Amino acid sequence: MRRWRDGRGRLTVHGDGGAIVTVPLEVATSYRARTKGLLGRDSVDGALLLSPASGIHTFRMRIPIDVAYLTRDLTVLAVRTMRPGRLGRPRLRARHVLEAEAGVMAGWGVKAGARVSVEPGRTDGEAS
Repeated sequence: MRRWRDGRGRLTVHGDGGAIVTVPLEVATSYRARTKGLLGRDSVDGALLLSPASGIHTFRMRIPIDVAYLTRDLTVLAVRTMRPGRLGRPRLRARHVLEAEAGVMAGWGVKAGARVSVEPGRTDGEAS
């Protein structure tokens, strides 16, 4: 599996019955980007992928979020909704964490056992 860089891309959710949903994605792989995450934001356009990560917290966040823990091959281990000020339990097999506004992941078909794929787009600092 290739390594990603900080930037934008697309997340594709491969749901039940062949349903496919594509959403805008931010990728945070550097220590600085992962540490900042969704802190200080009032909304999220699509989703944020933290990699590598096996757990998160919502201290100093303004909004509740959905959190999906992903394996190395991008299979969803678990999905949780977290309110601000909470500490998420780390998942032993998790390699990546996907975050989005609370309630949207169910509509995308993100649930335990689902597969997702990441298509990186332009990274920060690259010309358009």
